[in-house]
Amino acid sequence: MGIALRPILSGSSGNCIYACSGGTHILVDAGQSGKAIEAGLSAIGIPGERISAILVTHEHSDHIMGVGVLSRRYRIPVYATGNTWRFFERHGSVGRISKELKNIVEPGVRFAVGELEAVGFDIPHDASQPVGYSLFAGGRKATVATDIGCVTDSVRENLRGSDILVLESNHDLEMLKNGRYPQVLKDRIMGSRGHLSNESAGTVLAQIMAPNLKYVFLGHLSEENNMPLLAAGTVEGILMENNINPQLDLKIMLADRHGPSDAALVE
Repeated sequence: MGIALRPILSGSSGNCIYACSGGTHILVDAGQSGKAIEAGLSAIGIPGERISAILVTHEHSDHIMGVGVLSRRYRIPVYATGNTWRFFERHGSVGRISKELKNIVEPGVRFAVGELEAVGFDIPHDASQPVGYSLFAGGRKATVATDIGCVTDSVRENLRGSDILVLESNHDLEMLKNGRYPQVLKDRIMGSRGHLSNESAGTVLAQIMAPNLKYVFLGHLSEENNMPLLAAGTVEGILMENNINPQLDLKIMLADRHGPSDAALVE
């Protein structure tokens, strides 16, 4: 028994990653309307009532928009860090969620969701207590790591050993610097608690590359400051500079902004 992972949406307009092992089906984030998430799941043959849990990375709207409605509609447990829950309670971000469906994630502490184990790990981003997630089943590991301002030693170590990885490749630095965003927004994106560039994604991928890493999704691509082929080309170029052949050593995939991407499966 291994892990299958499939991005449903990935970008500033909404993020949702589907993963499963055996009879356990989870979502990492649900950052579009409940209707849109249900449509994405339906497109891959998964009804909403089969979702075992929603793991929330942080409270920004493009990661939580559908969390509350899906949890209430299907009685889905929701996992988030303590400070993220406190943000929800102060701002009403996800509406009312039953006490028995609320679960607090302690970064670095594994927890079980059916046939999967999961662990949250700290990431640098401008949110209350943001985390990435690693999922484990059958000796396999899948990791979701987006909305990262910079790659810390902790992030790098949590990426290591992954068989499947969803890694942020948000922007091309020159496109961002020369684009039409106001300077304050450019500074936020490029800051240490902002988003990861194509160049940074390629660099960390080269650093953590191992024989078991078979699939890498480049995710959370900016529609304004990036292009899919540019992201893939930049990352692949950095890998080749480090004697890693992206055509032979692993499969690089682009997470679609508006609908399900291809699936990755390791057994």
